[in-house]
Amino acid sequence: MTLTVTDLAITRGGIPVLEGLNFSLQSGQALILRGPNGIGKTTLLRTLAGLQPALSGTIDGAEDQIAYASHSDGLKPTLTVVENLTFWASVFETDDIQPALDAFALNELSDRHAGNLSAGQKRRLGLARMLVTGRPIWMLDEPTVSLDKDAVQMFADAVRAHLGQGGSALIATHIDLGLDGEIMDVGPNKAKPKPIDDFDGGFL
Repeated sequence: MTLTVTDLAITRGGIPVLEGLNFSLQSGQALILRGPNGIGKTTLLRTLAGLQPALSGTIDGAEDQIAYASHSDGLKPTLTVVENLTFWASVFETDDIQPALDAFALNELSDRHAGNLSAGQKRRLGLARMLVTGRPIWMLDEPTVSLDKDAVQMFADAVRAHLGQGGSALIATHIDLGLDGEIMDVGPNKAKPKPIDDFDGGFL
């Protein structure tokens, strides 16, 4: 499965943030998204995942193929670890949650309610959801927030396993995950400010 982006321009709050984006994500490939805070990395991931429309350009190969993990862990606090993963497995019509429990060392926490987990444990559970989606393209926004060194390694190992099975990953992160992936700096694609024709135009 290949994701191809051509001449993509995106907006945040109606204001252009990135433009002229051209890249492809191939099966077995990790692409590391870099750029300063506020440049538009989250907006790019949300646009690719279909959560908001692009300003212009095309995105090919994304239909029902993307699993997206945002800053939010996406957990139901009153459900246990197992119940949360089972819920997401049902959403994506998959049925085996054990690999997810194993990959993120969640077996000993399986009966604990998500609301009673630490920040790092919640993050591990949130990331474990990716393994029950059955989708080949992973998009992750700062996935290692709240993770300790061992958990970062768990995540990196899970990504490597996903790539080894023919999946792909687009990851916005500022840290080195030790992945054999290409780095894409979106700084040069910062949108140029629109010219203001008159004084009143600055307030529209």
